[in-house]
Amino acid sequence: MSGSSEFTHPFQAYEAPPPGHSSGSRLERVLRQGRFAVTAELNPPDSANAEDVFEAARPLAEVVDAINATDASGANCHMSSIGICSLLTRAGYGTIYQISCRDRNRIAIQGDVLGAAAMGVKNVLCLTGDGVGVGDQPGAKPVFDLDSISLLRALKTMRDEGAFLSGRKITSPPHLFLGAAENPCVPPLEWRPERLRKKIDAGAEYIQTNYIFDMPVFEAFMARVRDLGLDKKVFILAGVGPLASARAARWMRSNVPGIHIPDHVIERLEKAEKPGEEGKRLAIELIQQIREIKGVAGVHVMAYRREHQVSDIILESGVLKGRRPEGARRARGVPGSRHGRGSGE
Repeated sequence: MSGSSEFTHPFQAYEAPPPGHSSGSRLERVLRQGRFAVTAELNPPDSANAEDVFEAARPLAEVVDAINATDASGANCHMSSIGICSLLTRAGYGTIYQISCRDRNRIAIQGDVLGAAAMGVKNVLCLTGDGVGVGDQPGAKPVFDLDSISLLRALKTMRDEGAFLSGRKITSPPHLFLGAAENPCVPPLEWRPERLRKKIDAGAEYIQTNYIFDMPVFEAFMARVRDLGLDKKVFILAGVGPLASARAARWMRSNVPGIHIPDHVIERLEKAEKPGEEGKRLAIELIQQIREIKGVAGVHVMAYRREHQVSDIILESGVLKGRRPEGARRARGVPGSRHGRGSGE
């Protein structure tokens, strides 16, 4: 073949993060600068069409610092977290790559993490994962080679020691901002701060909690967190989301692991003329109350396939007053986006 051609690629050079940072991601920068961070979940489509991902991401781009791509949450199959993160990162969005230990062993996970890092993904959320019995394919074979704590240790080893769990060296270690989840309002309550400490010791730098609907219980959790000095060691983002109705709230309380919804919240929805609007108002109020709790570094907003409502809740809560989220300045080149072209995370 005569002549020559030069291969070009859309990715940025693989550079070390700034001093004092693990990854240099936008989410990490926001948190380390002491600003109140906002993240949200993008619920993956049952589709192979990239446009379905971008459609869900557009309303979030204006209001969040990073978008979580869930990893077969509830043990139900959807587009993969790594696939969504690849699409959104190349389009300029800040992403959080969720990893559930339920479906892959340590060999697959470590390889996936290197691939994700090569694509520009810098934030990871380590999860044990729900059991297959709660999903729509209960005959699937669970793996659970690792759990959230051992996964944190594995990724910290890859990042800080430049080595796989086998001890073999990694030529270019991944730059990762490591996170984990916590359920502050689920018994045994007195054990929750200690569980959090174990995750911090394993490498967690930020925490996204499950839904918070019981403020006194969450305030008691945060008081213990401060007593232990854990708020100085990790960034805590409290989980918030709207409830569609009293019936939906009861179903979540009974069927979704890790969800605690007090009776008074359900009664409030029952008495409302428009339960959906009342659920939205409740979420806004919770965000405003959570922001005032010492030691809370941000909120993580979740609403299953209602990304536009997430955007409204965040804007109406006022937590972005005085600033634009980092994602709003960088999300580029997505069909239908209001932004011009630019670079990824």
